[in-house]
Amino acid sequence: MLAIEALILLRAGRPAIDVALLLLPGACMMLALRAALVGASWPWIAMPLAASFPVHLADLLRRGKRH
Repeated sequence: MLAIEALILLRAGRPAIDVALLLLPGACMMLALRAALVGASWPWIAMPLAASFPVHLADLLRRGKRH
């Protein structure tokens, strides 16, 4: 679903960096959820969760500069 959403946003004219910053935090959280569901150890759950936060902040900063 994320790939389809990315294609739709790219075809709508959104810059690739905007699409990546928009979708990457969600992808990281989905990886963390997958790790939790398969019973992975806690670092494999924490790493993608921790990675999603700075990417989310970068997205917010980039959006704030446009307005």
